[in-house]
This record gives sequence, structure tokens and C-alpha cells, in this order.
Amino acid sequence: MGVTQWWRRLTGKGGRGTDTDPATVRTAGPRSTGVSQPTGRPGRRPQPDASLPVMGVDACKAGWVGAVLDASGHGTPHLLVRPTVAELVAEAGPLAVVAVHVPMGLPDETRREADVQTRRFLGAGGTSVFSTPVREAVYAPSFGRANQLNRERVGSGVSQQAYGLRSRILEVDAWLRQDLPFAVCEVNPEASFAQLAGGPLESRKRSAQGAEERRRVLAGGGVVVPGTHPVGAGVDDVIDACAAAWSAHRVKAGQARTFPESPETFSDGIPAAIHV
Repeated sequence: MGVTQWWRRLTGKGGRGTDTDPATVRTAGPRSTGVSQPTGRPGRRPQPDASLPVMGVDACKAGWVGAVLDASGHGTPHLLVRPTVAELVAEAGPLAVVAVHVPMGLPDETRREADVQTRRFLGAGGTSVFSTPVREAVYAPSFGRANQLNRERVGSGVSQQAYGLRSRILEVDAWLRQDLPFAVCEVNPEASFAQLAGGPLESRKRSAQGAEERRRVLAGGGVVVPGTHPVGAGVDDVIDACAAAWSAHRVKAGQARTFPESPETFSDGIPAAIHV
């Protein structure tokens, strides 16, 4: 069973039956939180091909929005919206790097340094970076159970924002278990904007002023946000995807900063670091 099919069956978004591939997903065990987890190790990734474009990805109402940026790292990205990440990258064609605004590499019983250091980098704007729940909390069947598990592991509960992103984390956690023809990295758009602007932005991203400021900052970095947006993606989603694409190009060029400098690795084997 492919990862997309696994995701649809887990969430009930299409497909029939409830069987799963035992090579990919384990059945809930004695300490399980009630949701099956993929057990495969991270798939293989090639070194980025400098001749190929990159894509920045952000969650949106319709699923995911992708901003495909020319191999030069400049210009107006081409926008795509699809219900799953797998469908999005398939539609995009050959890519060097895919940068996604979602946690990759779930901690077992600690806080992620990626979140801690990115929040510190953003200063007062660090509230946009939530603490990634531990793996068992992400797979918990309810918000209450997730809170309980996270408190047991790290001494604090789970934010509504973090639990609200749960379905996206689950999808990407499964997607990363296959070989992919491009590099994949985690980004935080507000950190990308701060890197571009030389400091954190103070405007709210969902305000008209915030959107305009972020467009100007991206334009200063050679990325022009498209004037029209696809159905199912908000203005802020599109702008964030474009910022993610800017960071993806920096990853391809070997210019990106990472928080932390050396990615952490937890039991899932997925390197955990935010790239700007």
C-alpha cells in the first residue's frame, strides 16, 4: 500500500476497508495511544540537483499549497493546491528540494531544539513557533489524552495550535518513510522572513499590513508573490509557501541556516531541524 493510500484509510478520506500494510504500519500495542503509526525508517534522498526548481509547501484549507520556484531562486513561483503532499509533489514534476512548514522528526520525551532555537531566533515573534508534541501525544486519539501524555514526557501540555496541526503531522510522518527523488526539509516561514529582513517582522501575517510587508521582504530576496491565488489557499498560506520556497533554494545552494546547527534524531530516525 502506498503512503497516500495509507493516509486516506487512516483518516477516512477516500478508499475502502481498514486493512494496512504490516511493513509500513504497526497495530496499536499495550502502550499505544490508539492510532497506528508507520514504522519504516526514513527513505533515501538524493543530493539536490542545482539545475532543478524547488518547492515550498504550506497547509491550507484545501490541503496543501505548493510554490514552485525556478532553479535560479528568483521570479514568481508557480502555485499548486492538492489534498495531499504526495499528490502535490507528483503534480509539480522534477524538484531539487521540497521545504514543508510542518514538524519533521517527532521527539520521544524531550523538547525539540529546532523549536527552542527558532523561537529564540524570532524573539518576541517566537510565539509563532509551537512546541512539537512528543510522538505518542501526536498519535493520541484525543486532545485530552495528548495533553496527558505530553505532560508525562516533558512536563507541559499540548497547545490547541499544535493539536490542530495533528493531521498534517501524521500525513508527513508517513510520507517521509519512502524513497523520494528530492531532498526534504522543515521550514518556518516567520524565521525565513526574519532571515530575509535582518530581523523578525512585527506585523501580523494575517493583516493587510502584514501581507504587504511580507510581499516586500520576499521581493527584496528576488521572489515575487503571485497576484492571484488558487482556490482553497488563503493569502497568508500562499505567502508562507513562497517564503518556504525561498528557504528551499537556500538549502539547495548550501546557504541555509539550521536550528539546531546539527539536526537532532529521535527514535523515528528523521532529522529534526528548521532551515532558513
